[in-house]
Amino acid sequence: MSLTALTAAVLLGQSALSLAPAGPSADQIDVAYTELATGRSQAALAKLEASGAAQSNDPATLINLGYAYAQVGDTAKALAAYRTAINSSVRYDLQLADGSWVDSRYAARRALSGLMSGRTVAAR
Repeated sequence: MSLTALTAAVLLGQSALSLAPAGPSADQIDVAYTELATGRSQAALAKLEASGAAQSNDPATLINLGYAYAQVGDTAKALAAYRTAINSSVRYDLQLADGSWVDSRYAARRALSGLMSGRTVAAR
């Protein structure tokens, strides 16, 4: 599965980190970023659940699912989504807004850490 066209952003509290995998592709995955970024967590959750995000291997999708769950107060499901992203067999490099590149597992670990410390994380 090609994920190179996937553009991602991580939101930590009020600051956004832009994430993008290396390389171009014709594939694009809707990970409900617009809904999450505009505070419509229920709409994002509905979209992600309808698309089968919980069964996804895509880290950005799973990170957003975790973020949506966290926003609606379902910490247990948020933790599960973040842990699934960490353990996903799919891995790719993501570029942060500051220009640095990180492994998708690192981004998922950062999301999990944020949840554990009271912050939530989403990917685009």
